[in-house]
Amino acid sequence: MESNGNAIELHGLVKTFGQDTVLRGIDRGFERGKIHGVVGNNGSGKTVMFKCICGFMQPTEGFVLVDGRRIGRDIDFPEDIGLIIETPGFLPYISGIRNLEILASLKRRIGIRQAADAMRRVGLDPLSQKPVGRYSLGMRQRLGIAQAIMEEPKLLILDEPMNGLDKNGVREMRGLFRSLAEEGRTILLASHNAADIDSLCDTVCEMDAGRMTML
Repeated sequence: MESNGNAIELHGLVKTFGQDTVLRGIDRGFERGKIHGVVGNNGSGKTVMFKCICGFMQPTEGFVLVDGRRIGRDIDFPEDIGLIIETPGFLPYISGIRNLEILASLKRRIGIRQAADAMRRVGLDPLSQKPVGRYSLGMRQRLGIAQAIMEEPKLLILDEPMNGLDKNGVREMRGLFRSLAEEGRTILLASHNAADIDSLCDTVCEMDAGRMTML
């Protein structure tokens, strides 16, 4: 597998939970600076694969390289990554910007200005004091995307990022993801919506019962 151009490499990735095998020997490289679509039904292994890439789960067999560094050996988690996996979790009683400010303080890479810029980029008002508990599903999803992009990571892992968005929101986020790829970022995108995949992705692979095939 050619590593120089790949942001992510999966080598013989297997993941089992008891008797249940969720990933079955996945070998795949994801090239830098492109949007890579991952399609498949619920339970096909997409989210588990993403969690292995992020270091949230250790594979049973095989390994993951991100920028040439082995997850779980060289580093515990990729250093330059933004992600949405499953439903974004926020403190419901404070504002969106305050939530992002707290998250930004964990790594101390950015300040409130960059967090506010990320909110504007996804179509939210950083000056609003509305608590996140009163956000619509679509607003919460936008805030999740803002959280993923605010530190300007080189790698984005987006698991169903369009969930809860109306047609206008979907159109705006597609434009955002295209612009992020044009800035040189690598994006892994899982979506049930064929139009998202068709309009956005440079490569597409399908997960089915823990196996991956290129489309």
